[in-house]
Amino acid sequence: MDLLLDPSHWAILAVIGIIAGFIDAIVGGGGLLSIPALLTVGIPPHLALGTNKLAACFGSVTSSFTFYKQQLFTPKLWKACFVATFIGSITGCILVFMVDPKWLDKILPLLIIGIAIYTLLSPKAMGDGNINLPVERSPKHKQIGQGFILGSYDGFAGPGIGAFWTVTSVSLHKLPLLYSCGLARVMTSVSNITALIIFASMGQVQWVLGLWMGFCMMAGSYIGARSAIRFGIPFIKPIFIIMVLSIAVHLTWSAWG
Repeated sequence: MDLLLDPSHWAILAVIGIIAGFIDAIVGGGGLLSIPALLTVGIPPHLALGTNKLAACFGSVTSSFTFYKQQLFTPKLWKACFVATFIGSITGCILVFMVDPKWLDKILPLLIIGIAIYTLLSPKAMGDGNINLPVERSPKHKQIGQGFILGSYDGFAGPGIGAFWTVTSVSLHKLPLLYSCGLARVMTSVSNITALIIFASMGQVQWVLGLWMGFCMMAGSYIGARSAIRFGIPFIKPIFIIMVLSIAVHLTWSAWG
């Protein structure tokens, strides 16, 4: 696909990429901004999902490395989760290519609005709570169930996946909040890279645009991962929700109007 975007579109996508990377590194959910943004500038749904995977890899890998370096993620404790997430991501990618693009164009905005409303109403969805317990090895069945379900969702669509990882990790594994964020970033890196390979093999990645947004998301993630330890996030939540709902409502009007 040839890109015929206005300079203003490139600028807007850069700003959204930085904000998405910043939010994604702290609480997850950057895809709730980046995917609607790509759809809004006219990128077809399958191509938007694939391009977003390329951009998301930059942010998720950057923040994953940061959390690991700060000893907030221990790889040997999460081998089962890693494998299940990998298999789930493949499954989700297969399913998304079975959906007609016309229907995907209509489904994605509704899905994004639903997740945004859930994020707004759930007190823990963006990490408002905290748990101070020692980090121990979680049972394999919990890791496998969580990894496969969330990996499949990320392979299929992905908006809000980081927030889902963070919330479920606190609930299932009783992890402290920052450790949950670390696990979320690493596992979304697994599903992002897996899905990117599959989308690329199907010709559904716009490389120039994905790299452009990716570098912007990487910059945002670099700042966000370091801010997560120092600052709270209550001020992010209302701005985040307003932006997401505004973009998603616009997309819904375009697709269903």
